Amino acid sequence: MTDLLIRGGTVVTMDQDRRIIPDASVAVSDGRITYVGPAATGPQDASRVLEADGGIILPGLVDAHGHGGHGLLKTVASDTPSFWGKVVTRTYYHHTDTDFWSAEGQLSALERLMFGVTTGLCVIASEPRSDDPALAGAHAASYAEAGLREIVATGPCNPPYPRPATQWRDGIPHDAPFTFEDAMTGAEQVIRDWHGGANDRIRVMLTPFLIVPSCDSSGPTPADKARLTDHDLMQSRRIRESAREHGVRIHSDAFGGMVRLASRDPNGLLGPDVLVQHCTGLGIDEVRIIADTGTSVGHAPLAGSMGRARCPVVELIEAGANVAITTDGTSPRTSFDLLPNLRVAMRLQQNHFQDSSVMPTGKLLEMATIDAAKALGMDSDIGSLEVGKKADVITLGGGLRPHLTPMYMAVHRVVHQAAGQDVDHVVVDGRVLMENRCPEVVDARAIQARAERESERIVERAGLAPFMEPPEGFWSASSSRISDDRFAEFSS
Repeated sequence: MTDLLIRGGTVVTMDQDRRIIPDASVAVSDGRITYVGPAATGPQDASRVLEADGGIILPGLVDAHGHGGHGLLKTVASDTPSFWGKVVTRTYYHHTDTDFWSAEGQLSALERLMFGVTTGLCVIASEPRSDDPALAGAHAASYAEAGLREIVATGPCNPPYPRPATQWRDGIPHDAPFTFEDAMTGAEQVIRDWHGGANDRIRVMLTPFLIVPSCDSSGPTPADKARLTDHDLMQSRRIRESAREHGVRIHSDAFGGMVRLASRDPNGLLGPDVLVQHCTGLGIDEVRIIADTGTSVGHAPLAGSMGRARCPVVELIEAGANVAITTDGTSPRTSFDLLPNLRVAMRLQQNHFQDSSVMPTGKLLEMATIDAAKALGMDSDIGSLEVGKKADVITLGGGLRPHLTPMYMAVHRVVHQAAGQDVDHVVVDGRVLMENRCPEVVDARAIQARAERESERIVERAGLAPFMEPPEGFWSASSSRISDDRFAEFSS
């Protein structure tokens, strides 16, 4: 008998033919999809049945870039984004321990689950922190417990080295500065511990902070400042060697100027095994380099870097590059709800070109499903509803949903009207993780309560309370400003 039957809705397959099947069903056995098609001609019985209740049945959403740690620091220092990165990076590097990373992993997994994101990449910290592999391990264990897929993204931060850090053992802080090689050793330990873990639901990507670490980490680097340094060349060589040795893919941030430099490096971090995030300010030659090398791009339309330059999404797609839409969640001002990001991505590009035909609705959904799966090297297993693929399935919009009524033009409903809160059921690897918005595998209330306690603890330990106070001009003004010295230590 079929293990699981999901029926009573319109199936949007995202398969090669992009079939949309009304009154359809999806059958699952042994964690794999065994039938996708009209309900009348498919299996009628199963050990368990999920009713879509007139809604839409989709492959699980794939968020190809986000961050671990941010979930417990939501909006801290967000009113002063120029200082936010320094505040949270100091917190991650000097005040967090395995309890923090375990609790944050539970919370971020729960948030993604309830938004229908069945696969999510998490960079461990803001600048990735890999000197202590136990931190990434605690985060991965939380995702494994929740039943979701996590791509643990860890690797070396930017120079200079040695990098100051603090490791906490039994509540006692220990100064633990680390070198580039220490960071690589820690990342490689995470790969050994977790890549392919939890029935292959946990994978690891080797993640240096930037593909060219001598460049600006917040936006494009002007041509007259862009030079490959000895450290740049050493990092790319070590990353390539390690990725080959351990059989993992590579993820990193990239901005304008970096792609051009990486193309001149014999070990440059570009290619079909690489996913680069942000890519704002690319030159037209860099668009061509991305496409010609088969490098995938992650575009986060709500990321702070979008305020400084545009990601040339349309040009990348037209050049033949694979582009995924990502959340970059969940801090300082974003969430893991992937669906609103589709609409923002569309508006940004349409406004730039003054052309409402760019970024079609169907393409937007591809960029959160099959294209995002391809960016992670997982499109043979997930990203579409096809017989033989792993059974990652969500339903949304069932029952009383006036904003999604009438329920025709299913793809338009998902992209233009739906939000993560409209997700009803979530299935990963054929296992039901949420039914009717009730998580089944984890105790959601206990996770929220633990997250509140852990956040309070880290705010006190890291002295974050001043960075939670509203700035001058918060109310009744057209702009805000900082007139006190709370950020004095970050101003240099």
